[in-house]
Amino acid sequence: MISNLPVLKPFRLQSTAHDSPRSPFTAHHGILLLVALMLSICVGEAQAGSGTPSILATILRWTPLLAQGFALNIAMSFLAMAIGTVLGLALGLGLIAVTRPVRATSWLITQFFRNAPWLVLLFYCILLMPFEVRIGGAIVPLPGWAKSTAGLALPVMANVAALVRGAVQSIPSGQWEAAEALAFARLQTLRLVILPQCIKRMTPPWMNLYAIVVVATPLTSIVGVSEAMTLTGDVLSAEGRPELLVPMYLYLLTWFFIYCYPIARATVALERRFQVS
Repeated sequence: MISNLPVLKPFRLQSTAHDSPRSPFTAHHGILLLVALMLSICVGEAQAGSGTPSILATILRWTPLLAQGFALNIAMSFLAMAIGTVLGLALGLGLIAVTRPVRATSWLITQFFRNAPWLVLLFYCILLMPFEVRIGGAIVPLPGWAKSTAGLALPVMANVAALVRGAVQSIPSGQWEAAEALAFARLQTLRLVILPQCIKRMTPPWMNLYAIVVVATPLTSIVGVSEAMTLTGDVLSAEGRPELLVPMYLYLLTWFFIYCYPIARATVALERRFQVS
């Protein structure tokens, strides 16, 4: 029976105590960030004139508006990762395709978008994509945040493609040979044998890429998207108080750190768990 044929089992991924990956972010960075925020508030209070609202009260008053902008940052990061992951998976499979023209075209696309500056891609998407598209008899507008999301999805696509190619190439050749012995077609081998093993290998760097995308979303403020960074500047302009400059931006930075720090720690934990001993 086919079930009794010998098949090379996948390597068991185990963690090791030595040479474990370390995250560039630790809890000490968060503590230092909070200390810097409190010190900036204290210094700002000392610089503020008499009769003006306190800096802490001003920050809390504008927090709901900043939360709306930050929610847009998170939404753009989710959509960019979702679109980029789907396109990157297809592009990554093209990098390992049997047909040489497909491999060459996929390699050219991957290298271009991996090495292109993200801000340049954002400007191209904002300027080249239309403001609205016609679908049937309806006109669908394309807001700036949607076009910026497309601009962020392009480098995500290229980086995910590189992750897919690296993960597939890291699978031992015996896995391909065992699947060929079972008369699997190439697509069946990829779908049933290779790609399921690649998920563990791709998950930690994929999570790290998502954290990078989150901290890159403030770039969209340069092209006119009303996200958290843009709204922070609007708040400073509305208040007209120079002593609010440092506390407001440190407050926003704290939000990004609180959101990204658990992702970084989870990435390190998965890397240790899936590390080959």
